[in-house]
Amino acid sequence: MENKTAKLVNFFEEVGKEHVPLVGGKGANLGEMFGAKIPVPEGFVVNVNAYKNFLNANPEIKEEISKILAETDIHNMEILETNTKKIRELMMSVKMPEEISDEIKKAYHKMCGQNDSFVAVRSSATAEDLAEASFAGQQDTYLNIIGDNNVVYNVQKCWASLFTGRATFYRTEQKFNHMETYLAVVVQRMINSQVSGVMFTASPVTGEEVIIIEGAYGLGEFVVGGVVTPDTYLVDKKTMNITDKKISVQKIGLVKKDGVTKQVDINEIYQNAQKFSDDKIKKLADIGMLIEKHYGKPMDIEWCEEDGKIYAVQARPITTIKKEGVEMEKVKEETDEETKTKEGTSEKKVILTGFGVSVGITSGIANIVHDVSNLYKIKLGDVLVTRMTTPDMVPAMKKAAAIITDEGGMTCHAAIVARELGIPCIVGTKTATKEITDGSIVTVDGKKGLVYAGKVKIEEAKKKVEKESAGQPVEQVVVTAPIITSTEIKGNVDFGNVAEKAVSAGADGVGLLRSEHMFLEIGEHPKKLINENRQEELITKIMKGIRDVAEVMHPRPVWYRTLDLKTDEFKGLTGGEDEPVEANPMIGWRGIRRSLDEVEVLKCEFEAIRRLREEERLTNIGVMLPMIQHPSELRKAKELALDVGLDSEKMDFGIMVEIPAAALIIDDFIKEGISFISFGTNDLTQFTLALDRNSAHVAKLYNEQHPAVLKLIDMVIKACKKNDVKTSICGQAGSDPKMVEKLIIMGIDSVSANIDAIETIRKVAARVEGKLLLESARKNFKD
Repeated sequence: MENKTAKLVNFFEEVGKEHVPLVGGKGANLGEMFGAKIPVPEGFVVNVNAYKNFLNANPEIKEEISKILAETDIHNMEILETNTKKIRELMMSVKMPEEISDEIKKAYHKMCGQNDSFVAVRSSATAEDLAEASFAGQQDTYLNIIGDNNVVYNVQKCWASLFTGRATFYRTEQKFNHMETYLAVVVQRMINSQVSGVMFTASPVTGEEVIIIEGAYGLGEFVVGGVVTPDTYLVDKKTMNITDKKISVQKIGLVKKDGVTKQVDINEIYQNAQKFSDDKIKKLADIGMLIEKHYGKPMDIEWCEEDGKIYAVQARPITTIKKEGVEMEKVKEETDEETKTKEGTSEKKVILTGFGVSVGITSGIANIVHDVSNLYKIKLGDVLVTRMTTPDMVPAMKKAAAIITDEGGMTCHAAIVARELGIPCIVGTKTATKEITDGSIVTVDGKKGLVYAGKVKIEEAKKKVEKESAGQPVEQVVVTAPIITSTEIKGNVDFGNVAEKAVSAGADGVGLLRSEHMFLEIGEHPKKLINENRQEELITKIMKGIRDVAEVMHPRPVWYRTLDLKTDEFKGLTGGEDEPVEANPMIGWRGIRRSLDEVEVLKCEFEAIRRLREEERLTNIGVMLPMIQHPSELRKAKELALDVGLDSEKMDFGIMVEIPAAALIIDDFIKEGISFISFGTNDLTQFTLALDRNSAHVAKLYNEQHPAVLKLIDMVIKACKKNDVKTSICGQAGSDPKMVEKLIIMGIDSVSANIDAIETIRKVAARVEGKLLLESARKNFKD
C-alpha cells in the first residue's frame, strides 16, 4: 500500500548517522557531518519512502521485475545483462508520481534559491557501508544536473540503477532480497573541484595509525574509478607532519566545463607536479582528525577543493582493517632443485612494483583482461591483470586469487573489492598489462606492493640453527599449531556470510547474533505485518536470518539477541511513521522493555527459534535479552517463550548486562534463572558515566576501562562464577586487546569480538592465560 503521509525528502540538517534505514549510508553520514559543522556542500535526500511509493504506485512493474529476476541466471553474464537492462527500461517507462516529483522540485528550489544550481545526484543504499555489504560503485551517479525536471529524471535513473547486472549479481550473492533493498538518493550542490580525492584516518590495509591522503586534478570520479593514479601523501597522526609523498603523473582529468562533465587533457607543465600543496594537506588532515574524533573510529573520507575551500563530500567507517599475524619475512622459489646462496635460500626477482592495497601473498596464473568481453577467461585461482577493474568485473574478481592493475590508488574499485574479498591486490603498477606475460605464473605480495616472477614459498617463521657436525648454517622452518585457549573466542555476526568468515577465523561460536539487520531487511514495521495478519511471513523471515548463521556454526553456540531497534530506527521502516519522537532514543523505548509492551513481535521471534530448534534440530541457538533492568522482565519473557512452546530451562537463555541496574542486582537475575550473561560495554559505559556516545561534546570522556565500569564487570563475573553462570562480552571492548586482558584476569568465560579481530584476541587470550598459569606455578613452587 502506498504511504501518502510519510515525508519523502529530508535536508541534511534533519538527519544523522542513526537514519541509515531512511536515507541510506551516504545520506546519513552527510547529515551527521553537516550537523557537526564539518564543511559539507549543502543538499537533501530523496528518502526510501519515495522509492517505496514509486514502486507501490506501479504494482505492475513490481510483478514484472520479480518475474524477470526469477528467470535470471546470475552466472550467465549475457542473460544477466539482458534481463537487468529490461528491468531498468521498465522502471524508466513509467511516470514519476506527482506527489514525489513535486516534493523533489520544492527541495531543489529551496536549496538553490532564485537561480538553478548544478547538482550531483548520487545513490545512497540502506545497506551501504555495512562491514559485510559493500555496495561501492554499484548504483549510478549523475553529475552536473541542472533544472528541477532533470533532477527528478535522474533520481528515477538512480532508482533504476539498482538493477544493473553487477548490483543484481552482488545482492543475489550476498542473499539480499531484491525487492526489499531500498535506495535513497542524495541531491547535493555540485562542487567544481580543482583537486579531489580520498582520505583515510588509518591505513585500511594494516590499521597503522597514519593519515593517508590521495588527490588528483578534477572531479573525484576518476580517482574512485581508477582511471587515474592519484598522488599519495602520508601524515603522522601524532605530530601531524607530512612523512611521505608519492607524486603520480596525471595526463587526463574529469572536469565540469560549459555545464557538461567531460574528460580533458592536463597541461604538460602540471602533469608531474604535486597536486595539493603542503599547507592544504595539513589542513585536510585536520579535517580528517575532526571527523574521526566525531565518529570515534578511523574513517574513509571523500573530499574536494573549490577556489581554495576544502569540503568533505562523504565519510564512512573503515571496515576493512585486518590484524596481521607473524610478519612474512622471506620469499624464495619453490622448486625441487633450488640454487642455494650463502643464506640457504634464493631470492626471487621482483618484476613489478605498485601500491599494495589489500594484504596477503599468493601465486597463480596471470590472466590479462583488456575489457569485460574477456572476463570468460578468468578461472578459479587466476591472478587477474587489467588496466583497472569496473563493477561489471565483480563476478570474475570473486574467482581470482589476486588482482594487479595498471592504474588506481588506495580507494579505486579494485582496492575496495579486493579488501572486501580478502584477496591480495596491487594497483598503480603502470605497466602490468604490458610487462606480465599472459599465462605466466606470478606471485603477488599485497602488503608490500611487489610482483614476483614464478611461484614462491612464503616462510612465515624461521630461525637459523648451527649444524654442529658440519658447521654449516641451515634454516629451520617453525610450524605453529592452532592456538587453543580456555577462554572461548566467539564472533559478533549480522548475516550468514559473516558467519562463514567467523568459522574461517576459528570462532568458537557466535556471542552476538544481531536481529536488527534482519528486521531492517524485511523493510516493514513488524507491527504492520502483525496488524495485517502476516505473522507467518515475519516468522519465516526471522527463521531464515537465524538459520543462515546457526547452520554454518553448528554445533557451536549462537546467541540471538532479541530485537533492539530504537524508535528513530523504526521510523525508517514502512509503517513506522507513527513511531513516537523521543528526546533521546538511546535511553528510551527499546530492547526488552519495548518487546514486553509489544508481545506479539517477541512471540514471533520465540516461535522462529522454537521451530529451528525442534523441527530443524538447530539446538545451538540461544536467546539473549537486551536492555534488561529488572528480574520481572526476565520472568515475563520466559513466560512468553513458554506460551509458544520454547522452554528456557532447556536451552541457553541469558541477558545482556548493559544497564548498571542489571549489574548491581545480578544475584536477583541469577535466582530468577539464567544460563549466561553478556556485557554490552558500549551501553554499559555510557549509562554508567552518564554520557551520550553520539555526542561529540562528551566523546572524549567515553572510556570503557573507567574504574567504575570495570568494578561493575568484576562484580558480575564473581557472582556468576559462584553460580555456574557463563560470562561473556559482545560490546566493542571485546575487540580491544587491553580490555580483553583485564577481562580474562577477572575470569570471563568467553569473548565475542568483531570477525577481523578474532585471531588477534585469541593470541591475547593465549598469552594472558599462559602468564596466569606461569604465575600460579611459581606461587605453588614457592609455597
